[in-house]
Amino acid sequence: MLSRFNVDYQVVDQDLGASLAQEQLESQNQRMVTERATARSISFTAFHRHAEINAYLDELAKAYPSRVSVENVGKSYENRDLKTITITNGDGKSGKNVIFLDAGIHAREWIAHAGALYVIYQLAENFAANAALLKDYDWVILPVVNPDGYEYTHTTSRMWRKTRKPSGTCAGTDANRNFDFHWGEVGASSYSCADTFKGVTAFSEPETQIVRDLLLKLTGRGKFYLTLHSYGNYLLYPWGWTSDLPSEWRIIDEVAQAGADAIKSSTGTKYTVGSSTNVLYAAAGGSDDYAFGVAKFPISITMELPAGGSGFNPTTAQILPFVTETWTGIRAMALKVIDKY
Repeated sequence: MLSRFNVDYQVVDQDLGASLAQEQLESQNQRMVTERATARSISFTAFHRHAEINAYLDELAKAYPSRVSVENVGKSYENRDLKTITITNGDGKSGKNVIFLDAGIHAREWIAHAGALYVIYQLAENFAANAALLKDYDWVILPVVNPDGYEYTHTTSRMWRKTRKPSGTCAGTDANRNFDFHWGEVGASSYSCADTFKGVTAFSEPETQIVRDLLLKLTGRGKFYLTLHSYGNYLLYPWGWTSDLPSEWRIIDEVAQAGADAIKSSTGTKYTVGSSTNVLYAAAGGSDDYAFGVAKFPISITMELPAGGSGFNPTTAQILPFVTETWTGIRAMALKVIDKY
């Protein structure tokens, strides 16, 4: 059809349905192997379901009670628990600066959830190698922002992006267009069936309300907000609603460049660094703009991990290389933030 109208196109996958079915089978098989071979409920050879991720957080809190705590911070629309894990060095000091990381705002971006899990693994279970990251900072991590959508991608529609709360004709809101900062001004749809539907109102979704409350609770202590997405190899910073740059853009750019440079030196993978509007597209109502503009995190970055498979569906064999590479960049950015704040 496209050829008839002389439209340029590229075939990414000749049979996406078959590819997705194979992905599901591989992940299920790898989870079974993991359960038999390890003491932990997760590995980096499989994509894990929401309940498995929450179970892993609880395991870590039990294994490292002086350094790790887990909090149930609210419920999704379909009544699933959203849990944060707070990782410290166990010295008992309160009021430390905080790095807040989340993942899985968009349901289909499975590698983002895996990336967050790998950060948790490194900080909690590889503490000796990462003590410098925890000396003066605590880390708060929400590995699954949108559990309803995430589960829906496992059971029903692999490419689902939004939440699952009904809105008008269709279910779901693009949670990364739902934050109340220049909400709905650009790059967001008013049509409830669109993938970029902004929601009936700002913060219409319980999941975005939870992220909002976490960000505002950390105002003052929160120095670095990092949200993981896929795909495209980008390190993006405000603003998403305008091509104008914030007055502090140079320091945010320096942090992002530190991550990009570390990844390139380690694996050769290139990340594009810049403001969301200028290097990707304009999209108002994102969590990164809200964290920077309202919650006053001085460093706010969206990390778009690499593509795998036909884009959003990396193979299970790609998980570990992707998340280790991602950790290299995150670690470098965190060290830069710690040095500056």
